[in-house]
Parts: sequence; structure tokens; C-alpha cells
Amino acid sequence: MEQAALSHRKEKLDKFLTVAAPKLDQLFSLVGNSGCGVLLTDAEGIVLDQRCNDGDTDSFQKWGLWAGADWSEAVEGTNGIGTCLAEKRQVIIHREEHFFARNVGMSCMDAPIYGAVGEVIAALDVSSARSDQTEAFNRLIVAMVAQTARQIETDNFRASFPKARIIIAESDDADAAILLAVNQDDILVGATRGARKAFGLDILGPLAERPASDVFGRDDGPTGFEKAERAAVIRALARADGNVTGAAKALGVGRATLYRRMKRLGIRENSA
Repeated sequence: MEQAALSHRKEKLDKFLTVAAPKLDQLFSLVGNSGCGVLLTDAEGIVLDQRCNDGDTDSFQKWGLWAGADWSEAVEGTNGIGTCLAEKRQVIIHREEHFFARNVGMSCMDAPIYGAVGEVIAALDVSSARSDQTEAFNRLIVAMVAQTARQIETDNFRASFPKARIIIAESDDADAAILLAVNQDDILVGATRGARKAFGLDILGPLAERPASDVFGRDDGPTGFEKAERAAVIRALARADGNVTGAAKALGVGRATLYRRMKRLGIRENSA
């Protein structure tokens, strides 16, 4: 790909690439000394960033494992990057499993990376052309690739909702990032791909705003506003170390007004 076209693709994912860079460095520090290179592509299989040892640079450029190369399945047939993106799952394509004879010297370990609205936005790849690389070693590497992909996905999700409170949920799927973004009004505004599947949300696209309690299966009931008011008063008292005057000032009401609300809500002065 020509440099101008590559630069345009990188600009579209500039924030994502900035978030991903430290994790690429970390992964390369683990696999680089074994003759492996680390590559990050966009959703179409175009390599946007890569890491390799200086001594391997000529070889990786010759193999096409370099920024600007197109490793989509449509162009290269079965290969780590293209097949990972086509099937949306982690893959190992070991040597002769590649479609083209020119690629059979490689072993490629890949995992997809999902964006903030549930779409595949990238593939993370570790490739090696060492003839002594075993399938057992490939399985070890692909586990690191999948873990790094989820870390990048998590960091990118957090960066996409900088003002939201991020809730991390448990899941039986260890390879899935289960994160939800909730705004200051406890309205759900975002969810990772794994969270969308776990909570039965739309798999793709921006989420329709809804109370977080609805998603988590909790019912506020008919006294929802009263519960919210009580929680707000208790938080204000806690922040003021139990001082009613300070809490009233923080809430923007008079001291007498706050006392009346506390009495109505069943809150004692020492509740904080």
C-alpha cells in the first residue's frame, strides 16, 4: 500500500493505535527474542504497526510482515491475520496450513480486537518463520496474543468513555472483556462485545440508553426516586464527615431544608 493511503488508515485509528502501542511493546518483549514479530492490523487486514528485532527487519519486510501489507483472506488466502478477521476468533495457522506456498515457512498466531461499539477493529498477530517452531510453542504464544488483545480492547474501551464509571463483570469466558460504561446518572452508555453477549444487549452499534439497574436485573420499584434522593443525601453527609451544614451547601439547599428531608427519608445525623 502506498504511504499516503497507509497514513490515512492510521489517522482513522490514531487514538486506538496510541492506546495499543504499550501493549504491543509488552508483547514483543516476551516473544521478540524467539525470532517472532508482532503486528497490528486494521479490520481489513492492512498492517498498521509492527515490532521486530533489527536483525530480522530485512526478512520480515521480504515476507510482507510490515506496515502497509495486505493480509486479508481475499488477497492471501488462509493466513493468521485474514482468517482471524474472517472468522472473528483466535487462530493458529502453522506453516503448511497457509494457502500460498510462499507463506508455508511461517507460523502465525492471531486474535481479533473489538471496538467500543462491538465491531472488530483490528487483529493482533505474532508471526515467526523459524523452522524449529513447534505447534506446542504456538499454543503458548496464541494464549499471550489473546490476553494482549483483550487488554488492548479494555484500554480502548476505557479511553472511549473517559467520563463514565466503568463496571467490570465476571464471566465464564476468560478470553472476553466484560466491561460496561455507566454515566453520572447511572445510565448505561456503553458495553464491550463480551458484555453485550453476557447481558443480552445489541451486539453491534451504540446502545440505547437505559438504567443500569435494568441491565443488572435489579428493580428500583415504585420508590426509585426516593431511594435516589436518600442515596444522594447520605453521600453528601459522608463527604462532609457528617456535618449537616456542609452537606446542605454541597447539595445546594438550606440547612433547615436538609433537616426536613433527612427526617422524611429516615436519615439520622450520624448516618454518615
